Amino acid sequence: MEHIQLLPPEVWVYVLSYLSTEEKHTVRFCCKHLKNLVDHPSLWRDYTVVLSDLRRYTYGFWDTLNYRSLTRVTVRHLGRKEWRRLVKFLPSLSTIVFVDGGRQYKEKYLDALSMFPDLRGVGVRNAIWDEPVLGHNLAVQLGERLTQLSVCNVRLPNTVQFINSVSHMVNLRYLLFHQQGEGYGLDTVRPVPCSVFHNLLLNLTKLKHLSWGMKGEPPEPLPDDYFSPAEPDQPVFCYGGPVLTTLELVDYPETTLSENALRSLTSLESLSVRYRYIREGVECRLQAWLSPLQHLKSLTIIGGNSLTTYTTTIPPSVTRLTLRVAITLKDMDSIAPKVPGLEHLDIEQNRSSGSLCRRIPMLFPQLKTLRIRFFRREPEKDLLSLHKLRHLVRLELIVERSFILRDYLNGHPWPSPSVQGLISELQELSEKRITVITTMRQRNPLRECDCVWEGD
Repeated sequence: MEHIQLLPPEVWVYVLSYLSTEEKHTVRFCCKHLKNLVDHPSLWRDYTVVLSDLRRYTYGFWDTLNYRSLTRVTVRHLGRKEWRRLVKFLPSLSTIVFVDGGRQYKEKYLDALSMFPDLRGVGVRNAIWDEPVLGHNLAVQLGERLTQLSVCNVRLPNTVQFINSVSHMVNLRYLLFHQQGEGYGLDTVRPVPCSVFHNLLLNLTKLKHLSWGMKGEPPEPLPDDYFSPAEPDQPVFCYGGPVLTTLELVDYPETTLSENALRSLTSLESLSVRYRYIREGVECRLQAWLSPLQHLKSLTIIGGNSLTTYTTTIPPSVTRLTLRVAITLKDMDSIAPKVPGLEHLDIEQNRSSGSLCRRIPMLFPQLKTLRIRFFRREPEKDLLSLHKLRHLVRLELIVERSFILRDYLNGHPWPSPSVQGLISELQELSEKRITVITTMRQRNPLRECDCVWEGD
């Protein structure tokens, strides 16, 4: 105990910041002094606690959450008494995410949100609603307070009513809307009518980040100006929507939007398109979309057409590139001259890729982080070529879960001894500069949805 107190508390807090959540909780049980250090608010600033059945939590538990100054929680179904308990013990919550509790919900289940004076962010995940998620009264009460709203994989009774309610939240900076369906029966999703969507964009003048679900395909393509509402009462066209910096299109079918769909969004710094499927013979829109986006810094493409259809129009301003598509060495050769300042790269190693690791240091010498996803094969000896990337500090190697399970049956866990050997050799060659992380994931690239909060 005396040796622990020799170091200043701020030094201990800095050291503890490198621990995982589980490791922090283990250290916390060592002694009272370490318990107080582990509970320092700076170590839990971005932490979200998951709560359910609030009656089982003790007063000591609530005191710990308050001492850590936690402001973000995820909750399952809460009754009126449990909501009152949450308001009593954590009144300073700024973000509440409501997740599926295994039942159908009515409007009253979120009425208690108005009781949190500092509430700025609300999320709703994986739920079916019999009544409006945001009724008129709640929308009015939260209208000027919310800056972040995220509604993902939710079945709504009336989509237009929901979008009209959101239109009153004039201070929103981040909006995520990925709909599962409307009403009952099949998972039917109809695009939000153009006039309703335009009213939303014209009202949300402070909106910066928009993640919009495109599930469902209309009989005819949406209008050219679907993402470009005109400024009212102007004699000639003048874009009147918000100055978006981030746009994400999820479950996007290629036939829904036209080549001119993003023509007015010249302020975009990040564009992400997660394709749902591609129909043969349909022209790729990306080439036309990318041309006016000269301020783009981050580009993510998941699925979709061949890279050759749009690589020539990738803006040179891009420093972060994610390509979850079939990629060849020829594709990489054509991309490299277009993005001379690329610092972050996320790609797939597949049968068509060849020896990507050997080529990457020559093509993208400025890389700081690199993520490679391997399918049906492990990293090979060419991985050692990555030590030539002088600025590389983080390397993540991801493998397909089914590939790993197959190897587990053969007695070879991930990472295998040969891969572990390569990683050790790579770190020695880079003089421990490169941190290598190995991850296992389920392959389902077209349906991944990272519903995360963005900073203001």
